[in-house]
Amino acid sequence: MTDEELVVEFALARLDNPGLDLEEVAALVVRRLGSERMLEFASRTLASRDELRGAVFPAAVEHVLRVVLTLRGPVD
Repeated sequence: MTDEELVVEFALARLDNPGLDLEEVAALVVRRLGSERMLEFASRTLASRDELRGAVFPAAVEHVLRVVLTLRGPVD
């Protein structure tokens, strides 16, 4: 899954759940995409950090947040 596709998934989930904070939306995205994507995202976190802190699910959520916040750009 590309970063752009991930951002679209995140945006759709956020539209469906406007009351959730960013981390909760990221967790929802990881759950929606399933275990295969969760492992993919966790492995990307491992690759970028050179370590895997904690369980797979939180590492996958961390990756989703990192991608969304990176592509969002700097805040003015």
